[in-house]
Formats: sequence, structure tokens, C-alpha cells
Amino acid sequence: MNDDEQYIDEHEVNDVMDGADDIEISDPKGLALPDDVLPETLFILPISSRPFFPAQVQPVMVDAQQWEETLERIAEHPQAAVGLVYADKKAKKEPSVNEFRSIGCVARVHRAEKQNDKLTFLAQGVKRFEVVEWLSEEAPYLARVRYINDVKSNDDESKAYSIAILDAIKQLIRLNPLFSEDLKQYLGRFSFNESGLLADFAASITSADAEELYDVLATIPIPARMHSALTLLRKELEIARLQNEISAEVNDKISKHQRDFFLKEQLKIIQKELGISKDDRTSDVETFEARLEGKILPKAVNDKIQEELHKLSILETGSPEYGVTRNYLDWATALPWGIHSKDNLDIKLAREVLESHHAGLGDIKDRIVEFLALGAHRGEMGGSILLLVGPPGVGKTSIGKSIAESLNRKFYRFSLGGMRDEAEIKGHRRTYIGALPGKFVQALKDVEVENPVIMLDEIDKIGSSFQGDPASSLLEALDPEQNVEFLDHYLDMRIDLSKALFICTANQLDTIPAPLLDRMDVIRLSGYISDEKLAIAKQHLWPKLLKKNKLLKKQLNITDAALRHIIEHYAREAGVRGLDKLLQKILRKSVVELITGEKEQINVGVKDVETLLGMPYFRPEKTLQGVGVVTGLAWTSMGGATLPIEANKVHELTRGLKLTGKLGDVMKESAEIAYSYVFSHTKSYQKSPEFFDKSLVHLHVPEGATPKDGPSAGITMATALMSLARNEPIRRGLAMTGELTLTGQVLAVGGIREKIIAAKRSKISEIILPEPNRRDFEELPESVKEGMTVHFAERFADVEKIVFNRTNNDLH
Repeated sequence: MNDDEQYIDEHEVNDVMDGADDIEISDPKGLALPDDVLPETLFILPISSRPFFPAQVQPVMVDAQQWEETLERIAEHPQAAVGLVYADKKAKKEPSVNEFRSIGCVARVHRAEKQNDKLTFLAQGVKRFEVVEWLSEEAPYLARVRYINDVKSNDDESKAYSIAILDAIKQLIRLNPLFSEDLKQYLGRFSFNESGLLADFAASITSADAEELYDVLATIPIPARMHSALTLLRKELEIARLQNEISAEVNDKISKHQRDFFLKEQLKIIQKELGISKDDRTSDVETFEARLEGKILPKAVNDKIQEELHKLSILETGSPEYGVTRNYLDWATALPWGIHSKDNLDIKLAREVLESHHAGLGDIKDRIVEFLALGAHRGEMGGSILLLVGPPGVGKTSIGKSIAESLNRKFYRFSLGGMRDEAEIKGHRRTYIGALPGKFVQALKDVEVENPVIMLDEIDKIGSSFQGDPASSLLEALDPEQNVEFLDHYLDMRIDLSKALFICTANQLDTIPAPLLDRMDVIRLSGYISDEKLAIAKQHLWPKLLKKNKLLKKQLNITDAALRHIIEHYAREAGVRGLDKLLQKILRKSVVELITGEKEQINVGVKDVETLLGMPYFRPEKTLQGVGVVTGLAWTSMGGATLPIEANKVHELTRGLKLTGKLGDVMKESAEIAYSYVFSHTKSYQKSPEFFDKSLVHLHVPEGATPKDGPSAGITMATALMSLARNEPIRRGLAMTGELTLTGQVLAVGGIREKIIAAKRSKISEIILPEPNRRDFEELPESVKEGMTVHFAERFADVEKIVFNRTNNDLH
């Protein structure tokens, strides 16, 4: 509201209220309507919105079909009077007489007009009435009524209430000029000296709810009615003030924003005219051009970017195409075209970094150093893909970080586990809303060089769905022959990924597609033996936990014996993640004792481990012995494990073989091959040639709830069947692994390192391996081979000779 409008409003209020401040309440002269004789019976109309007051003139709308005839009859009557009674109408149907309030207002009907199915008339409130008797309880309602006259009062209390009401009305009109029309209408019919009508008028102009208004209508004593009306008026005044404050605040904010907007626009135009500023479009173009300075762009890439820059310079900034083009250029110009970091080809430094970050895994470190040495000799490290395969927790990801640090390269890692969308690798088409480039483009943008170390974690857990096959998309990205011109769907430009060094990790090779696996250089991480775990815990895990939790070694220490006890009885997995969690548990429980003041210094020994960690998870493994019992060696994704196999004769009623132990298809075939081989060589290998002719043999692999599969238990099963048939137990701790053919050949198996570690963990020092695995055994570190007696078998005859101490003469 401007100053002129405020001036007009104030004068209008003064004109309306002229004489109201100086009236004499004691001299009731007014312009009230004459007290005509009103009928004793009235047609009653229900008013559902709010009660009607005697001092009120207001249009009323009713259903024409129901009330047209009745209103015509009312209009023909000299008084033209109708009763308006408040009734809370909760449904579309007409209310019953029980829902009508007892007090209503008689009103005169003026200018009734019909529009469509509604009938509107102007109601002029006259006087209160009370329903005495209902003559018609259905519409049109008819009732006998008793009129209620106001008792005029000239006491001081009524005068005070009148002055207070007038003052409140005056303030309300200043806040909301719309009330001035209601006041003019009131002054045209009544005088301010009529206290009862003044209270009715005051209540009628408020926005109070219907119940509060009815309380005023039903209040007959004038002082009490004026008190209620003044209360509603004061409440309305507060609401009007609050509304004005809110409106003023909103208007101020809008005005300020509009003013700031106009000033900024004017400033832009002035700056542009003076040449000291540019518009958003020009600024964006110059930003993208500045990013390209110092970069070496291939001709095709440069042409594409220049074309997009030209398009950006002619588009309107508010168009959707402008946003799409700007985002595209934001990605395209942010890539490190032709920018490389300088490799550190110091092999001695690389070995020092690997040794400082990792304990154990000597063969793996040697393999990585060889790889780095070859790259140093060539002068570049690009074009290679390493695949680190091993159980969880053996340090595959940390080895990748160490390689990046030793080469002084930027490192970027993302996980492929559960990835199902091909667009995650090659990007979305630019036509889609929310399109983004693929992970490799995002990696180059983050590291800002073209030759980072990019780690693809969990490549064996990549998925496939209707959205494409991400594994197939990786073929182009990882193949050194193809990734020189890798095509991202979003950028639609050729990108050189050949300078990047890719390192992938996996827990197993079975789920990796063969074409993808063929492009990788596989390095197997078999897991850690107890001594290596002890070194890792002492040199890395425990100091790292103390540093992270701000503890000193003198406050909390753990002995080597306690660490070894934890490793052998609580954390036998191939990796060290489980060991790390156990050490965290020890640290948490110990910190509680330090914080509560029970101890100031804690030294965790072997005796304290069970108190802190509970009973051991693993008990010392006892090698099963007896007739038909042989210990095998198995490989799992968690490392190596011993696999006892038991054979027993059920009865001699029929011959056959029964298998139990939740065996996979391959292992069932191995069992059948072992049974067939031993059965076919009964004369050579057993004392009772007729044993299998009449015996039902049951072959069982314990821990039946654990799935077991693979061909490496062939010679183990055959040895168990032979021991049963000969009724001769294996008298010493011996384990074996190898695949058996029907002709008695012993074939190579995998996971030799894990299996030997599992044997050492079970205190087994003598094992039988296939002859083709001799090379795998010779390549193992001396720490793994130490204390092991290994026999190599080329045929099953060699196995039988080792197990039962038979000579060649015994075999014929």
C-alpha cells in the first residue's frame, strides 16, 4: 500500500466514524427499522455456513426446486418474513428439526432471483426469535415462534462496551478497508446507540467460526452479548494485524527481489556496454575454451568440440538444448586430453613400497616387481591388465593402491559388483534426460591424467540384465588392441585408454566370461599362513587400530602368543579381515576397562583372549583314522580346507554304491569313477576279490550341510574304498588330492598352495600330490614347503604303494 492509498483510507475511516466517537449512548435515537408486527408462524430456512444476525443484510442462496414456491408465498405476504436458523449441515441431505438451533433470526426477503437451479434473495435481519413448536418437520419447514426483544440499557457498563466496540471497529477498518462498506450499510439502518444491534453487527463482520457466532446470537442479555462480541472483535483485530504484517513482509521481500533483479539487469547492460563483463553464454564459451589450453586434442575431437562451442554460442540460454550442449562441453573439455603423469620406474622403490604395505605374499610381490620391471624396460606401463584372484581379505585392493603409489600414478577405484547396466561402462546416449558418461570417462575426469591406475573391483560379481551385458562392454575398454579408440556413447568421441593400467580383483574365475579372462594377466593370491598372519597383525593391523583410536602401546598391548592363539583358534580364514574384526573387539572391550578406571594399563595375554572373545571358534582338528577313512584336501573361495572321506559296508544283500554329503555333480562323477576303478582292479589291489560283488558300500563326506564339488577328491575316494575292501586302515597322518581317471591316471588339480596351508593347519606333514603339480609345488615359498613331506603320483598304483607300503612285486 503506497502513501496516497494510506491517506485516502484514513480519511475514509474518519468520514465513516464521524460522530461515532462523540455520540451520546444515553440518548437512543436511531435509524432502526420500525418494529412491525411480525407473524407468529414462520417458514424456516436452514443456514449451514454461519448464523444470521438482526443487524445483517446479506444474500442467501437456497435450492430453487425445494424453496421456490415457498419464497413466492413469503414474498406475497405484507411482512415478507422468513426465519433463518443455523443448522450444522454435514451431508447433502436436508437437516432434521433436531439439528436446528433453537434461536434464529427473522429476516425480510428482497429481490429474489432464480439462476439455474439456485434461488438467491437478499435477507434483511430484523429480530431474534425462539422456535416454540414445529408445525412441519420436513421441508418446507414451518414453526410457531416467539420473538425476543432487546432490553435497552443506559448503564455505564453498556456505554463502556459500546465505546470499546466502536474503537475496535475503527482499528479494524484501518487494517482492512473492506469493513467500511459493512459499517456504512449498518449506519444507514441503525444507530450506534442501540447496544444490542451494535454487538450483533460487530460479531457479524468477524470471521469467527459458526459455534462462536451462535453463542453471540443466543446470548440475550446485552452486556454479556457485547462482551462476547468484543472478544471476537479483538481476535479478528489480532488476525488482521498478523495478516498485514505477513503481507507487508512478503511485499517487502518481493519488492527487494524485484529491485535487485532490475538493478542486476541494469548492471549487466552497463558492464556490457563498457566491455567489462559478458553475458552467461559468452562466459560459458570462454570457460570451455580456457580449459582446452595446454591440452593436445586429436583432430576429430577438436572438430567435434569446436562444433559444439559454435552451437552453444548461438543458442538461447533458456532453451533446453542449451543445457544439454553445455553439460556435454563440460564433460568433453574436462578430460585430460594428452596430459600424462610421469611414471616412477625405480624398481627398488616399488619393492620397498610393497614390503612396507604388505607382509607375506612374497611370490606375489616378486610377480608384481617383474611386471613393473618389464614396463620400466619398455619405458611405459600402459596396455596391461592385471587380475588379482584370491579369497576375501587377502589384500587385493590394497595391492592395487600400492602399485599406483610405487609408480607415482593417480589411483581410481570403482566396484563392478552387481552392475547390470551396460551404460555404466560405455555411457548413456546424449538424447536421454540425465545422461552421463561411463565410469572410465568419469575416472579420467577425476584423476586429470590419461595414465592412471584404474582398479575394477569384484569383476567376478558383474551382472547381466535386459539393460545389457556390462562384461561384454568391458572387452573393448580393457583389450589393449581396442582401447586405443574406446568409444563412449555419451561423448561419441574416441578416447585413448591404452595408457591406463587396469587392475581387476576377483574371488574366483568361474563367473568371469572366457573372452574377458583371456585378456587378463592372472595373479593368484592364495592366502596367508599363520606366520604371515602373525606378522601382518603385529606390523599393520594392531598399530593401525591403536593409531586410529588414539591409544598408546603402553596403554594397551597384546602379546605374540595371544595373537597366534587368536589366529589358530578364532581366525582361520585365508585373509585377515576376520582377524582385524577380532582385534577391534578386543580393543573395544579393553577401552571400556580403561575409561571406567578399572585398569590403567592392559596387556592382553593368551589367558585373556577367551575372556574377551569367548570360547574358541575352532578346536584343534583331529585327523580321522580307521578302516575306510582318508583325509583329502579341498579348495574353497575362502581358502584351503581338509576334507575327510568315509567309506563303510552297509550289508551284503546286494552290491552297489550310496553317496551322501551334499555332493555336486562333478564330485558324484568322481565317486563313481573311483568305485568303478577299484571294482575293476579287485584282484590287484585287495585281499578279498569278491568284496564288491556282494556288498553295498556307503561313501560319505562329512559336514553334509556344506555343498562340496570338484574333481580333486578322486584318488581320496578310491583310497577310502580300497582301505575298506582291504580292511586295512591308514595308520599315519596323511592327506591327498588329485583327479582320477578310469584308466588309473592321476591328473593335476588347482589350489596347491591353499591345500598345503590347510594340511599344515591340521598338523598333517605328509601329502600326496599329482605328478603334474610338481612344478606348482616347487614354485611355492620355502615358508610354505617347510616341514612338508610330499609324494608325487602319476598313476593310482603310486598312490596305493605310498599309502599301503606295497612294493611292485605286491602289485602283481
